[in-house]
Amino acid sequence: MKLDAKALRYMSSEEFRVLTAVEMGSKNHEVVPTALIANIAQLRHGGSHKLVGDLAKNKLIARVQNAKYDGYRLTYGGYDYLALKTFVKRGSVYSVGNQIGVGKESDIYLVADDDDNQLVLKLQRLGRVSFRTIKSKRDYLQKRKSASWMYMSRLAAMKEFAFMKVLYENGFPVPEPVDLSRHCVVMELIDAFPLRQVDEVADPGKLYSELMSLIVRLAQHGLIHGDFNEFNILIKSNGVPILIDFPQMVSTSHPNAEYYFNRDVECIRTFFRRRFGYESVLYPKFKLDVNREFDLDVQVAASGFSKKMQDELEAYQEEIKEHEDEDDSDQESESDEESQDETSIPQVAPKTEEELAEERLKNLRLGNTEPIVSESEEEEQEEEEEEGSRSSDEDEEPERLNNREFKAHRDTNINKKTESTKKRTVTKEDQIKDRVARSLKGQANRENYRRAVKRNNEKGKEKRKNRDVVKSASRGTGGIFD
Repeated sequence: MKLDAKALRYMSSEEFRVLTAVEMGSKNHEVVPTALIANIAQLRHGGSHKLVGDLAKNKLIARVQNAKYDGYRLTYGGYDYLALKTFVKRGSVYSVGNQIGVGKESDIYLVADDDDNQLVLKLQRLGRVSFRTIKSKRDYLQKRKSASWMYMSRLAAMKEFAFMKVLYENGFPVPEPVDLSRHCVVMELIDAFPLRQVDEVADPGKLYSELMSLIVRLAQHGLIHGDFNEFNILIKSNGVPILIDFPQMVSTSHPNAEYYFNRDVECIRTFFRRRFGYESVLYPKFKLDVNREFDLDVQVAASGFSKKMQDELEAYQEEIKEHEDEDDSDQESESDEESQDETSIPQVAPKTEEELAEERLKNLRLGNTEPIVSESEEEEQEEEEEEGSRSSDEDEEPERLNNREFKAHRDTNINKKTESTKKRTVTKEDQIKDRVARSLKGQANRENYRRAVKRNNEKGKEKRKNRDVVKSASRGTGGIFD
């Protein structure tokens, strides 16, 4: 979803208090009960129900349908507003501008601080694309379900901010990090173009050498980018490359470090060969050219992004890749099945009169009024259609001349066909079966009515027990993703 900050300036402190209560309740609840929201918000004069309704209208929270109790969940829009409110208090963001970029799982906006300095706001949107591919078996997320995507987005933002800060302090060509809140990162605005948009460079060999040296330099400091390609490299007007996007960065002590290093190198080699027609026989190798001299990965862990968080985020990324590969294989198998010959379709044995009668009765119970005819009846219908088509061919010329006065011959054939089928299917036995079907339908309607009344009674009992739910649920009211 796109960021719409128009309603942010008109929101009251009470509304933000209720929105924060939904965030706090999401720690232990997939769907936060309305009574629990009111209990956490602790408004002086009550009125939380009206505020909840206003937040739902602005799509900052969403009401979960078909739930056992009345409750709401936090949306990405509400999570954006909570992060922006924090930035405003710190003075990091004063105004929000246009969207300048969009990724598979992130949105990038132009913002300004209190001093009117232009900055970049990056919002992580993990789950926007991957939600269709990843399954519900997420052991590394423990009991988190609805809030899991926001939790992973928060981890991705924390990782990017931590790595960007360490790299910037050690002189690497990266944007300057400014602030972090929840799933959002504020960073320096770089006046440059992505490498994928650059068609020509003055010296492709020089740029190729600088990028390969940057990959080796990162590895010597104990880090591997993991996604070093033309989409995550900015080229300034003077030809200096700037590296961005760090959620997939790993340590050189990672079990798959050599694989990630070789993949980064191969991405650059492939791009330069296709775009600039440049290919060099010289390229770095992990075992020969990487001599670790510094431990920036240890500094990142000391800055607050722990090893546990790193493992959770890596498990998410590996899960996504596995299910994307499964989806690709499923699509290939489906295409192979569609390309098979029609001769591979198994032949079905003809149905007897008794089986046809049973199928008619079943259709009547299900409300299907389409008649079922036997093979002999179908043959008779085909013969009648052939006779009708022959007579229509003979009278084709006068039909064309008098088209305004007479209907087309196809209409008459269809009418004959439907009349003949009606005469065959409407029998005394079918009338009896129709009465039985109507009586069964009436019984089903009465049973549905009784179930609806019982459901309403149970719902009333659950509302009366809501006080106990609030008392038991309000014991743990910490932050949403602590």
